[in-house]
Amino acid sequence: QVQVVESGGDLVQPGGSLRLSCAASGFTVEYYAIAWFRQAPGKERERVSCINSSGNTYYSDSVKGRFTSSRDNAKNTVYLQMNSLKPEDAAVYYCAAGESCSYFDYWGQGTQVTVSS
Repeated sequence: QVQVVESGGDLVQPGGSLRLSCAASGFTVEYYAIAWFRQAPGKERERVSCINSSGNTYYSDSVKGRFTSSRDNAKNTVYLQMNSLKPEDAAVYYCAAGESCSYFDYWGQGTQVTVSS
């Protein structure tokens, strides 16, 4: 069964850090593009990062320099390291997998990130 499962969401203070995990099963992350999306209440879904099969990473302007996506092929997991978190980063974060960073076939259920003092 093909699936991706996110974890790591939590409540964190502004300026803090979190690492989200996207664990894949049924396929090999090394050969797929894996993206992180987020959606806050009342806002459109936003793609914040994508790492493709070549290992190239892409970030939205809103997170560039603060978030880093990485891949652990041995664990078949992709991570999103989030530093210098801001209240506007609060959202449900979703992991998605596809053949490229333009189209995604598999989506996770999401993990909640809350940034508040």
